[in-house]
Amino acid sequence: MNEDALTFLSRQHPYDELPAGVLNDVAAQVEKLSVAEGEMIYAYGEPLEGLYIIQSGLVDVRDQSDAQVSMLERGNSFGERGLLADGTAVTSARAVKDTLLIRVPVPLFNTLRTEQSPFQRFFARSSARTDKSATQQTSLAQVSVDTLMVHNPVTCTAGTSVVDAAVLMTSRHISCLCITEQDRLTGIVTLRDLVGKALAAGLPPQTPLSDIILNEPVSLPPTAIGSDVLHMMMEYNLGHLPIVDAGKLVGIVTQTDLTRYQATTAAGLVADAARAQSVEALADITGRIPALLVQLVAAGNRHDVVTRMITDIADVVTRRLLSMAQEKLGPAPLRYLWLACGSQGRQEQTGVSDQDNCLILEDGASQGDIAYFRNMATFVSDGLNACGYVYCPGDMMATNARWCQPLSVWKEYFAGWIKSPSKEAQMLASVMFDLRPIGGDASLFHGLQQSTLRMAAKNSIFTAHMASNSLTHQTPLGLLRGLATISSGDHRKTIDTKLNGVVPVVDLGRMYALQGQLTQANTRARLKAALSNKIISAKGGRDLLEAYDLVAQTRLEHQARLIKEGKAPDNYLPPARLSDFERSHLRDAFVVIKTMQSALMQGRGILG
Repeated sequence: MNEDALTFLSRQHPYDELPAGVLNDVAAQVEKLSVAEGEMIYAYGEPLEGLYIIQSGLVDVRDQSDAQVSMLERGNSFGERGLLADGTAVTSARAVKDTLLIRVPVPLFNTLRTEQSPFQRFFARSSARTDKSATQQTSLAQVSVDTLMVHNPVTCTAGTSVVDAAVLMTSRHISCLCITEQDRLTGIVTLRDLVGKALAAGLPPQTPLSDIILNEPVSLPPTAIGSDVLHMMMEYNLGHLPIVDAGKLVGIVTQTDLTRYQATTAAGLVADAARAQSVEALADITGRIPALLVQLVAAGNRHDVVTRMITDIADVVTRRLLSMAQEKLGPAPLRYLWLACGSQGRQEQTGVSDQDNCLILEDGASQGDIAYFRNMATFVSDGLNACGYVYCPGDMMATNARWCQPLSVWKEYFAGWIKSPSKEAQMLASVMFDLRPIGGDASLFHGLQQSTLRMAAKNSIFTAHMASNSLTHQTPLGLLRGLATISSGDHRKTIDTKLNGVVPVVDLGRMYALQGQLTQANTRARLKAALSNKIISAKGGRDLLEAYDLVAQTRLEHQARLIKEGKAPDNYLPPARLSDFERSHLRDAFVVIKTMQSALMQGRGILG
């Protein structure tokens, strides 16, 4: 029996990488089990006796709601998710036909994970990738604003005199003051303001700061990262950037705070885009994004950091095009807001992105005003297309009259979609719930977002329809051999890492945001917020985050590899290009995602 187990295990990964002596010891300690057709191997919630490896036969693995998650055959292992958690089964397993199993007892499993690096790597799932990113905390892209910012910055009121402000800055050895009213940021004044706007202008010393301060200064939320700060400073030529949470001042970051960090290549592209004088110049800048993606992935940056930095460039390009449009067409006749949806809205752009956008106009717009904004939309959309952000195949763009409307019309849109959730309404709501302001007056969106989330969360019929619609994107799990590839066409024998990998998690994140009235648009931020607000269970949420990180990282690495090979990046990954190690973990990630989809329909994924 032991020699048979030894021969079998020596051909399976990661056992094939164990030292010969260790492998012999493993073969001597494992147990061989014969399971008859239809017999349960273990049930959900039972204590696991070890890790199971199929030597022959077929095993049906199902989740808590009895939905099938995998059909496994020779060489596949199962039970590790429970062993890596609290030791109880998170699935059930039944033999579909007479099956021969090898069971690695729990003590042996734990010893191998502790002492043998091949075994440890194999069962670390996505942690190997996240650990790599964790070692790069000195990178600006990995530094949170909370780490960079000065907490409790020095403040004063708008009525403070310029001389008193100067004395306060000198005594505190600081270069700016934040103007607040009951902790809410209303303005900012810098030493440069005091010199250029007060001293040089010959203003009396008792002139109040309200005469010279910058009202409604540019700011960032505490969820931002260091690269967001650098990009914002470069785009707006700032030396000081307040950090504001729901209107309340919580900190400030200055250029001095960034001197210990080197500017990234992405920051250079942002700066170049902010100064570009033509669409051609912008296109030249965005043409360097594929090389940037390769560099960022090669440096070990996590997927959400890479996509955030790439999206930053798209945001600046969009804002520069909005400025160019107004230089050509004249100033905007009334308040407006340009918003992005889709991957740009979620700050998840990769090397393959089309454009999804819309315009919200201030109510009271005349036909002439609307004509102006449609011309603006055409200029910006054409410019984005020239920069590689191709026209949306579904015409979800501000150039479509339907998506260039006054605020009151947008309110009617959302109310109608929620009240009557037709197939089209579900599709449109899915896209529009990922809206993020890019340029213009962001106040046009705030009330709309909050009221829409409240309406949606209260309408159980709408949320049920949205939940059902979100499950139309299935993970590529096959009945046999783990992964189901596309069977025909140009992408035969590949898996779509976007439509069948990332999008199912995007859909889940959107549903959690609706249920919890969460304002985040980014998928990873939504999952973390859902965890914090107990919308999903702690274990399910952690598993889903790991699974999402693995799938999204695999997608980016595939795109980077294609770019290095001189090819255009795409989302179609041939599993044959992956190692057994990578395929196994990718399959596990898809199993987790499928389990959370099933839990959503059962209510557990939302209620935790």
